[in-house]
Amino acid sequence: MSGADGSFGARRTTVGCRDALPAELDAVGFVGPYLFPDNKRRRIPAAMYAVAGLALIGLWLTDPSGGVMVNIGFLVAGVIGLALGAYHWVAGYPLKVRDLEALTAASRAVGFPIGHASAQLGWRGLRSRPTWRILLYSAEDPPAKRGLVLVDGVDGGVVDHFVQDNPEDWSEFDH
Repeated sequence: MSGADGSFGARRTTVGCRDALPAELDAVGFVGPYLFPDNKRRRIPAAMYAVAGLALIGLWLTDPSGGVMVNIGFLVAGVIGLALGAYHWVAGYPLKVRDLEALTAASRAVGFPIGHASAQLGWRGLRSRPTWRILLYSAEDPPAKRGLVLVDGVDGGVVDHFVQDNPEDWSEFDH
C-alpha cells in the first residue's frame, strides 16, 4: 500500500550496536592526571567464577548418579569455574606503583636527566604481574640518549633496562 507521500511504507534506519570503552578508560576530552585502573578488579570475576563453580558442584552433589538433568558435566564445569576463579584471584595483583613513581625509578636506572618520556602499563608472566614500560629520552635538545625501562608495578623494582645512544637523525629540526 502506498502512503500519502507516495512511499510504500516507512523505512527506518537503525543504528547498529557499537563497541565503546568504559568511561574510566576513555581518555578523549580528559583533562588532568590519568589514573590507571587497578588490577585487583580481576578479583570480582574471580569471586563470580568461584560462586558459579561451587553452585554447579553443589547441584551435581544432589544427584551424582549421572541422570539426564544433572550429570557429570556439572562437576566438570564447576571444577573449571573454580580453577578460573583461582587463576583470576592470584592474577589480581594490586597496582601499588603509579606512573610517576615508575618514572622516578626509571630515571635512577638510566643515570641521565630525562626529557621526554612515555609510560605504558603492561603485564608479564603467567600470573600477569603489572609492569610499567617506560620509553625515555635524555634532556638534551636533540636527545643524545634513549632508553627503555621495565618497572614492576607491585614493588617498584626495576625489572630490566636498556640504554643506547640515540640513532635518530634530528638534523632536519635544527633551528
